[in-house]
Amino acid sequence: QVQLVESGGGLVQAGGSLRLSCAASGFTFRRYDMSWYRQAPGKERELVARMRATDQSTRYADAVKGRFTISRDNAKSTVYLEMNSLKPEDAAVYYCKADEPPFGATYWGQGTQVTVSS
Repeated sequence: QVQLVESGGGLVQAGGSLRLSCAASGFTFRRYDMSWYRQAPGKERELVARMRATDQSTRYADAVKGRFTISRDNAKSTVYLEMNSLKPEDAAVYYCKADEPPFGATYWGQGTQVTVSS
């Protein structure tokens, strides 16, 4: 059974930091591209950061470049999102996503809430 379980969300003041984790099971984690998405109320879900399986190259949304860092530990089947200098506009539900390249299976986590107070 495939599972992606996010954790680490919560309430933080603007300027603060959070580290999200996404623990994967039920598939061969090291073969999957891993991403973080977020969705704020009334807005579409958007890509925050992605790390490829093959070369661990990364891609970030312009809004988070220089503040957020995605990383992965294949031995622990876990992907992380380190979020620094948080802004109120970063508040959203953050979702973990796994994609099997090039056009294979896709899995989503259930999401974790991040709230940033001004």
